[in-house]
Amino acid sequence: MRHLIALATCLALALLGLAPVAAVEVITVPQDVNAVNLSDVVQLQQGSEGRVQLSTAPGEDGIIRRIEVLASQQGTNPNWALFALRNDSDQQIERLLVAPFFRLPGSGVFQPDLGNERITALTPSAGIRPVRLADSEADVFEITLDPGATVTLVAELATGELPELYLWEPNAYRDYVNSFTLFRGVVLGVASLAAVFLTIMFVVKGRGVFPATAAFAWAVLIYLLIDFGVLGRLLGLPAGAMQPIRAASEAGIATTLAGFLFIYLNLHRWHLRFVHLALGLAALFLALFAFAFFQPAIAATIARLVLVLLGVSGFFLILLLALRGYDRAVLLVPTWIIIIAWLFFSWLVISGQVSNDVAQPAVGGGLVLAVMLLGFTAVQHAFSEGQVSIGTLSEVERRALALTGSGDFVFDWNIERDRVSVSDELATRLGEKRGALRGSIKRWLDRVHPEDRDRFRTAFDTLVELRRGKVSADMRIAGHDGNYRAFRMRVKPVLGGDGQVNRIVGTLQDVTEDRAARERLLHDAVHDSLTGLPNRQLFLDRLDRALERGRTPNGVKPAVFLIDIDRFMELEERIGHSAADSVLLAISRRIARIMRPLDTVARITGDQFAVVLAAEQTAGRIAETAEQIRKSLKAPFNFGDRDLTLTASIGITIYDSEPATATEVLRDAELAMYYAKRLGGDRIEAYRASARSISAYNRTSEEDLERGMKNGELQVQFQPIMDIQSGKIAGAEALMRWNHPTRGVVAPEEFITLAERSGQIERLGRIAFEQAAYHTRDWVSSLPNLSEEFFVSVNLSPTQLATEALLNDIRTILGQNAGIASHLKLELTESQVMTNPEHSAFVLDALHKLGIGLALDDFGTGHSSLGYLHRFPFDTIKIPPDFVQISAVNGAGHTQGPIMRAIIALANDLDLAVIAEGVETQPELERLREHNCRLAQGFVFGAAMSASEFTKHLSAQLAR
Repeated sequence: MRHLIALATCLALALLGLAPVAAVEVITVPQDVNAVNLSDVVQLQQGSEGRVQLSTAPGEDGIIRRIEVLASQQGTNPNWALFALRNDSDQQIERLLVAPFFRLPGSGVFQPDLGNERITALTPSAGIRPVRLADSEADVFEITLDPGATVTLVAELATGELPELYLWEPNAYRDYVNSFTLFRGVVLGVASLAAVFLTIMFVVKGRGVFPATAAFAWAVLIYLLIDFGVLGRLLGLPAGAMQPIRAASEAGIATTLAGFLFIYLNLHRWHLRFVHLALGLAALFLALFAFAFFQPAIAATIARLVLVLLGVSGFFLILLLALRGYDRAVLLVPTWIIIIAWLFFSWLVISGQVSNDVAQPAVGGGLVLAVMLLGFTAVQHAFSEGQVSIGTLSEVERRALALTGSGDFVFDWNIERDRVSVSDELATRLGEKRGALRGSIKRWLDRVHPEDRDRFRTAFDTLVELRRGKVSADMRIAGHDGNYRAFRMRVKPVLGGDGQVNRIVGTLQDVTEDRAARERLLHDAVHDSLTGLPNRQLFLDRLDRALERGRTPNGVKPAVFLIDIDRFMELEERIGHSAADSVLLAISRRIARIMRPLDTVARITGDQFAVVLAAEQTAGRIAETAEQIRKSLKAPFNFGDRDLTLTASIGITIYDSEPATATEVLRDAELAMYYAKRLGGDRIEAYRASARSISAYNRTSEEDLERGMKNGELQVQFQPIMDIQSGKIAGAEALMRWNHPTRGVVAPEEFITLAERSGQIERLGRIAFEQAAYHTRDWVSSLPNLSEEFFVSVNLSPTQLATEALLNDIRTILGQNAGIASHLKLELTESQVMTNPEHSAFVLDALHKLGIGLALDDFGTGHSSLGYLHRFPFDTIKIPPDFVQISAVNGAGHTQGPIMRAIIALANDLDLAVIAEGVETQPELERLREHNCRLAQGFVFGAAMSASEFTKHLSAQLAR
């Protein structure tokens, strides 16, 4: 009969167009079970227009009833959860229906469930209406089931799902809650104490590891307050509002743990990149913390993944540093293993593989254990390093600590007892047993170097007599092996009650290495690093002393040799620089073997050696010594499987008691050496008076050139550079000329060579560039029709290109003459550029960036011109006169044309301008036109002229 009624009900619903839901599984409530998990039997159903229509579970009469439940708030359309309970007993049953707000087990790694209100309202199909009970951690309803009744319960859900639902016996639920209250109180108490203790340690000591550990402890404490529902009750926030705070707390745990690892391991000391990585991670963690308040689930996912990544990467980092012997990492290994175990257990919990009641409290307890272990590790390391000190230090303690930190040794001489006490570390440093240096002052001073004893006896006696002052001086003390170590002693007297000195105290600092380094520096400053011989500076000093002795009555008159190896540069190009150094070392040894103890041998330049001969006086013996040197150097040098034969040119000068400095005497020997070279080398020449007149003439010429530059006697003249296709002036080359007041016009070859030799070429080049820039500015500003392509080229000497001041000088001149950089061009030869290619590349690139043009002069005369065009920023090449001028000598006229045609074609392909130099005849000009060469200069267009004459030519051309 019951089944027929149920069938009839279903047919009626079908006729009305209402399809019944699937049969609700009925759960019989047991009498002797404290809790029943209803999570798997709950049916979820979507509402329709704020209501749900459903069929109840069959009652005891077998009738399925149709009910409709409306949402508690109008305008909402919540989801619904359906389940049915049956009371088979003959007594009324009271149970608690519990839906936890948050459960860590099964919450998930990705998009985790962070807790929320679960049930808004609970409606029964029959019987007494459930009563909501106040609870901070779950939705709890008290339900009553009549004897033999079957009740279908419809739960209006606050969210789209109901993760967990339990049916509890009321007393058992209260016992369950109370059982965790004590555990939570203990965990919170321990976490609070750890956080407060580590904070106090930070305040007391201020070490960076304590605030890092304290921050992690506070982050764990806040997480536990949230997890245990304490913070929500204190703030009065509903469960849904705790989601961003819970996600932020998990991000805080990851952030503070990463900060602890970085600070504790001092990663900033290992590499600068760790600092950059830490700053980047700090910015990301701050962003994650803020992001938790917008997307809590995503932020919690990132925080949990970061914790896993931090645990694994931190383990390998700690293991690596521990294997290297880093004591901090060694102490952290056991703690980090426990953290790895906690991370594994936490993954089992949140993935749902461990879901019992103690899983979530165990995760919180594991966090507190991690805090305690990290705090213990930090404190242990701090105590082991002596970093923790409670209270303030006295002045005596502070001085003792400062002395310990300095590494100096204590020295104390008790005068009344005549007993010296020193640090035991000093005995260890000297290789003695502890206490071996204690005793009377006489016994202790026996260890002092004999040369230092009298000085220190005097110093100590002075301190005792004057009863004030202090001593700071170096002394040498013998070690156990007999070797001496240098110490810097700083001592002062201490007065007793009677006003007398009763002890002398101070420190000893080991300066052995410093003293040895200073002596090496002093030696290297005046000795050649290759041969170990005195260098030019020490040689001149010894020669000056020898000259002073020679001026005394019956003083020894020294002779000076200057030895220069003939064609040594060619040898170096043939065998290489390293092999040439070996040859120079062998040469120095051969010369030194001939000398006597009173003589001095020095290396003054690369392949030049000088000798002060004081052991021989007669001219014959001096000449014989020089001949021995020449022959010894001419003897073959064995070099691998072959022999090398060298010759030397030797200049000799003998001091004649005339007033002269060491530099002048050495110069006389140098002049004699150059005279020997002019005569073919491999010979010995003595200094002659005529050479002194040549030297005097050179000094006069240098002074004359200096005067000429000051008085404006040197002026640039301009040789036109013509556009031979149009017949117009395209530019000019600035050429320096010297109009001497008495000698007339001085040839450029003479005064330029003189300037290079005397070191005045840099100033001469600056004058030429200044004048060229000034006149160029005048032409550009006063001749409005002047072509934009008009240029003035200025030659650079090799010395100018090598100087550091060239760029600054040109920048200054361009600043004073604005707008002319594009009208100026600098000319350089291939040999100038390749003297120092790297420096040349830097300077030329800087000049090119200033807007100045660059021309490669004498193109084709070097051995790698094509490489220069690719490497350096030249925009112009100049064909030398040898290729331009027509000549039939040795058939040259047949090869000049193809070479010049190839150069012009190459320049056109590389988009470079070409200037042909030295055009002197019309046939040469016509041939250039045939080869499509556009620019040329030479006497066929006129010689160099003054700036005023060149201005007239320009004005006349522009007027046409």
